[in-house]
Formats: sequence, C-alpha cells, structure tokens
Amino acid sequence: MKWSPSKEIIRQANVYTSFKDLGFDNYDDFYRFSINEREKFWDFTVNRMGIKFKKKYDEVLDLSEGIEKPRWFAGAEMNIAQSCFKPPGEQIAIKYASEKDGEIHEITYASMQKRVDDILFSMKKAGLKPGDFVGIDMPMTPEAVMIYLAAVKGGMPVITVADSFSPDQIKVRFSIAPPALVFTQDYLHRGGKKIPLYQKLIDAEAPESVVITTESVSLREKDRTWDDFLTPAPGPQSYHYSDPMADITVLFSSGTTSEPKAIPWNHVTAIKSAADGFYHHDIHPSHVVAWPTNLGWMMGPWLIFATFINQATMALFEGLPTGSGFGKFVQDAKINMLGTVPSIVRAWRKNKDFDKLDWKNIKCFSSTGETSHPDDMSWLMKFAGGRPVIEYCGGTEIGGGYVTSTVIQDNFPSTFSTPALGSEFVILDENFRETDAGEVFIIPPTPGLSIKLLNKDHHKTYYEGLPKYKGKTLRRHGDYLVRMPNGYYRVMGRTDDSMNIGGIKVGAGQIEEVINAFDFVKESAAIAVAPKEGGPARLVIYAVVRDKTDENSLHELFQKAIRNKLNPLFKISKIVLADQLPRTASGKIMRRLLRKDFIEKFPGF
Repeated sequence: MKWSPSKEIIRQANVYTSFKDLGFDNYDDFYRFSINEREKFWDFTVNRMGIKFKKKYDEVLDLSEGIEKPRWFAGAEMNIAQSCFKPPGEQIAIKYASEKDGEIHEITYASMQKRVDDILFSMKKAGLKPGDFVGIDMPMTPEAVMIYLAAVKGGMPVITVADSFSPDQIKVRFSIAPPALVFTQDYLHRGGKKIPLYQKLIDAEAPESVVITTESVSLREKDRTWDDFLTPAPGPQSYHYSDPMADITVLFSSGTTSEPKAIPWNHVTAIKSAADGFYHHDIHPSHVVAWPTNLGWMMGPWLIFATFINQATMALFEGLPTGSGFGKFVQDAKINMLGTVPSIVRAWRKNKDFDKLDWKNIKCFSSTGETSHPDDMSWLMKFAGGRPVIEYCGGTEIGGGYVTSTVIQDNFPSTFSTPALGSEFVILDENFRETDAGEVFIIPPTPGLSIKLLNKDHHKTYYEGLPKYKGKTLRRHGDYLVRMPNGYYRVMGRTDDSMNIGGIKVGAGQIEEVINAFDFVKESAAIAVAPKEGGPARLVIYAVVRDKTDENSLHELFQKAIRNKLNPLFKISKIVLADQLPRTASGKIMRRLLRKDFIEKFPGF
C-alpha cells in the first residue's frame, strides 16, 4: 500500500513551512542544508520551536575539544524543562485513563506546572539538591511525568528504570548511578493482573523510596507514601540553569556484555527529541500525542519533550496497549499522532473489537523498537482511513532517530524515506566500503549523540578502530540497513551482539548470563533472527550442555529463568543444541556464523 500526501497536508506540515520560510523549494535541499550548514540549521530550529535560554549561546557549535565531544549552544545557560511550559495555562497538557473504567481525565498546563512545583519543593524539603540522582520506577502515569519534569527543573538527573525489570536488573542500574531518592508505586495493574513494583525495589535493596499507594501496603522504615512526601509549594519554584550539555537523565542501553551502558542525556538531547517530533512526526500545538511507553525506554523522555516543547497534549493510558480499552481510548481521546511497536499492531489486527472503532482523528502513526512487517503497517494505514506510518529508527545514544520519514513524502509500509534532518550516516560493508546493504555508521556531530558513558569507555565503544569516510569521522551504530532502488531504506536488524526483543534492546551477554547459570550448561549464545517474511526479530538460544537432553525440555526451564531474572517480554522462539560454539582467535563467540547456521538449518523459520 502506498500513501501520498495531499496538497493541503503538505502546505500545513511543519517541515514544509520551515523550508519555505528559509527559501528552499523542496525537502531534499532542506535536508542538505541541515547537514552541510548544521549551525545555521540548528539555530533556525531552536528558534522555530521556541527553545528558552536564560543566557543566549555565543555559538551554536564549539568543536574545540574535538568532534567526539562537541559543545552545542556554547556559552548558553538553560533548563529544558522551561521550554515545556509555553502554552496558555488553560490548554490541556495531559489526557489520561486506565483500563479499570476508561474514564478520561484532563490536566491543564497550569495545573501540571503547579504540581511540578509542589514535587520540586518537596524534593528540596527532603534534602535533595542539584546534581543528586532521582530514580523513577513507575509506569507512564501523570505522576511519573511530573516527577520527571520536577527533577529536571531542579537540576537533578533522573535514573529511569522500566517497570518490567527484575530486582537484579534494578540493582545493577542503581549501582551504576545511585539515586538519592526513588519514586515508585505499590502495584502495577495491567490486564487484570496486580504486579508488585515496590516489592521489587525492596528485593533490589533500593535506597529511600516514595511510594504511590493504590491499597494498604507495609513500607520499610526509611520509606514513605506519596501523600506523606508531597507538600504544596508556597510559590513557583526556580529553575536550575546550567550548561546545555549538563546531564538531565541517565538511560540504559545494552552492549555486548551483561552490564548495560549508562547513557546520559543532556538538555541538547531533549532538543533533538523535540525536533524529530516537530519535523518528522509533524506535532503541532494542541495535537494529542500518544505512545505506549515507559520512562525506562528512551521513548518515555522522548514523548515528554516531543509533546510539551511542541505545545501539544500527551495522552496516557494505564493498562495493556494491546487491549480493547486502549483502542477505545485512542478514539475517545481524539489522538492525532499515535506511536507504537509492530508487535502491538499485530495484536490490534487480531482483536475483533477494533472493527467497531473509529480512529478518524489520527493524522499519522509512528513505529519503532522492532523491524516491522509490511502487512501489519498496511493494515494500520487502512484502519485509520489512510494515514502514513512514520517509521522511526535511532537509539538511546542518539536521543531520537537517524533514519525516518515525513508526512510530505510518499509513504510505503515498513520503509524509511529519509535520514533524520540534521543527521548523516553512511552504509558500509565489512571492508568499510560504501554499499547499499550493510552496517550503519553515523557521521557526527549531531545534537543528541552521546558524548560520554558513566560505566564504559565512550571512545572505545563508538569510535575506536574506525576509518575516516571521505575525511569525515565515523561513529559506530550497528544497525543493518538496506538502501532500496527507490532511495528508501529498510532496517533489517542488528549487526552487533545487541538485539531488539519485544521492542526492548538487550545485550546477548545479559541473556547468556542467565542461561549459563545452570550447572549443566557449558556455554550458550543468544542471537536474534528476523523471520524470512519480515517482522520483529526472534530470540534463538544456542546451548552446549553436559547431559543429553532435547530442546523442548529446556525451553520452559530457560524461559522461566529469563522471565524471573531479566524480563517477561523476552520470549524464546527456538533452542538449538550444539557441540561447541564458533569463536574468534581471541575467544569471542562468532554470532554472525550462528545466525548463518540457523538460517541454513531452519530455512522456513
């Protein structure tokens, strides 16, 4: 299915009005301007979006410390939270509902700002100060959003943890960036199930915590309830202003070892997120924006900045995004931009209740987190009466996307029409020669690209050992990208040892650590294999075991361990027993050979 924009859609699009105001006649010229004259492009962009600075920048880009450590908007002082409160106070900031009753509630920008000040005042009263880490282990609720904004406003970087993580994974993250105070709730109510959140924090030996209680629960002596913590502020709380490159959030991604990468976001990262929302997702003031997500995934903070900086309304639903309740919420909340992941779309297709829904207010969808299947995206485009799906691919260390689409270009299911504005990449083969199908390498600098890691060597992770490309520095990324004959792109998975399973990035080492804990397992390797017909990657485990057994008997055992130790969303599709695993001379497992072996042995997978 092909979607083509009407003249009216093109004329009203943010990206179109922007390049016309700059004197360009077409998108391609605008894109070239965004990478060839980056400083002019980003100066235009921050002014176009109304980014607030306490002190104006002396220059847009300072490369005095090298291209790996750019200083964007050098000389400025700012707090990105200030740019989240531009609309009139009576405008709706958040619409929210839960699967319990489906009733839609609304919070104005004025009410949100008052509650953010109350939270920040209470944080200060609890002894928190600028530079202290604040932990959030909660679903994406209005309270979680406002706690996040309060911490950023007060200069306290937020440590985000997905509500699905096990105590072991929570403990790892809090050991890397120890929070002074953690916010959570007692239980997560989803799909008729009551999932303990607070108990997982206890098991993780988390620091002092504030607990939003939905029922009576016994707290540790050092913890307190939300009601006991929150004190109304006597007046507006001041913003903590800092250099634009100062940290505001620490998110976690997965490398090739069991410990995740701790990736700090700064004020400039938030600008990148908002710019992608403005240009590529065409978010306008008063648009209603929804994306089932969590603050522990980059799309959580992305949603906050892309929505509020662009003066839109955030729509939050507490419950299963695959259920009928969410579908009705999309209809009744009159959502205009809806983000999703392909596995959720497949669930919608199978739900007969969706036949009764009318999503006529949708202007565009977006899809990220997994490789999508064209059939699913075609169905989604038709379901809303003919709307484009903005495929969006990037990463936590990018702050948004590097390849995506626009609403002013033809839209084909499961394809990307353009590199993200202000971003540049090249596709290279294993010999670092340019190709139409190979590994993606980012060409810096771009706002949002990480400049440090808290627990790993940033240079070694992203730059070491890479050649120059036409005199330009390359930055390692790892996606496998195909440039199609029409100039569009398809992402076909990862070339390194990290994987996207169920929309969550995970390192092979994290899964293997769980499997190798069994005494009878000599060694194992986790790989992600994309189905031949397309769609999200599936988890395959190669295992070398001491005792004779079969794959089926191990499946339940391994799956239970992964569910308890890592994440219940990581589903094993296949277990393959092997005599040994292929390794390099230095002892590294050669997962690419295992992927090749699997495809040859199971061609119909």
